Amino acid sequence: MSEKNTPQENGVAGPVHDVTVLGGGSFGTAMAKVLGENGHRVHFWMRSDAQAEEIRTTRINSRYMPGIELTGDIQPTNDLADAVSKAEIVFVAIPSKAFRAVIRENADKFRDEQIVVSLTKGIEEHGFKLMSEILQEEISRCRIGVLSGPNLAAEIVNRDLTATVIAAKDPDVRRAVQDLLGCEYFRVYANVDIYGVELAGALKNIYAIVAGLASALEMGENAKAMLITRGLAEMSRFAVSLGANPMTFMGLAGVGDLIVTCTSSKSRNFRVGYAVGQGQNLDDAVAELGQVAEGIYTLKLVKEKAEAIGIYMPLVRGLYEILYGNASIKAVINSLMMSVQNSDVEFILPRTITQ
Repeated sequence: MSEKNTPQENGVAGPVHDVTVLGGGSFGTAMAKVLGENGHRVHFWMRSDAQAEEIRTTRINSRYMPGIELTGDIQPTNDLADAVSKAEIVFVAIPSKAFRAVIRENADKFRDEQIVVSLTKGIEEHGFKLMSEILQEEISRCRIGVLSGPNLAAEIVNRDLTATVIAAKDPDVRRAVQDLLGCEYFRVYANVDIYGVELAGALKNIYAIVAGLASALEMGENAKAMLITRGLAEMSRFAVSLGANPMTFMGLAGVGDLIVTCTSSKSRNFRVGYAVGQGQNLDDAVAELGQVAEGIYTLKLVKEKAEAIGIYMPLVRGLYEILYGNASIKAVINSLMMSVQNSDVEFILPRTITQ
């Protein structure tokens, strides 16, 4: 990457890089803020002219991060081609439903060997594709990475201590992202299991909805702990069947992300579950949230995939029956408690036991 030395706002002198963030939602805004404070030139793309103009004139993204000032050299823009052409590294924070369309429409704007990192935790409906797979299909000449972890945007913008994971096969990609984002409050760990890290980030959203339901129903701490750990067992069982490394789920991208989204009211998916648990229907809960809760879409896709490949996922099935069927929450919980008591940590037991 090209360099120009300058003092960073976080107190560390370092090179300035041109970096692009695609997507003006809460997490895209949080990453733009970190990059700007680290002294980099941030080309911040969003669809909305009004949103870009607001950030340009007030330095605040009032819809997603009210009251948070974006400092440093952050340049809002609606010109995606220009933003990508200037970037050494592109971070993509576009919702999963629009992810492929945006990348495909602008595929020719990306350069050979350009680093492109997905920040989106979701799954594409057709073909059960993760965002890194979409990037690989649409812009295969680029170097691909994935960023995931226990990263609540509301805490990152307040400079609360946070850690994340950059997953990439290419060690240069891992090092570049660590250098760009690492600072006194944001620590970046590395992993080579792109599929596992990304799938963990998508799957945990489902269990955050379950946890929100449990909280609304005022379940005890024992029950909440059970739901989180059984959720971890369920998501890792599913991911490993698709080729992920089970050890990935013991790290920040797995258990770390699962814990924060299942215990924090700052989690969008938790808030949707909580609202449904209090009696709201799903559509009203989503409308009140005003942002994308990826777990709602992920739930349908994972349920279908699990049934297709024969993976036992009782929490996924139960949540689906609550949100999209006519099942009562109490009936589903009773069903879960009466299901077969199988192994706890199945990857350390013989396969004949883990039925």
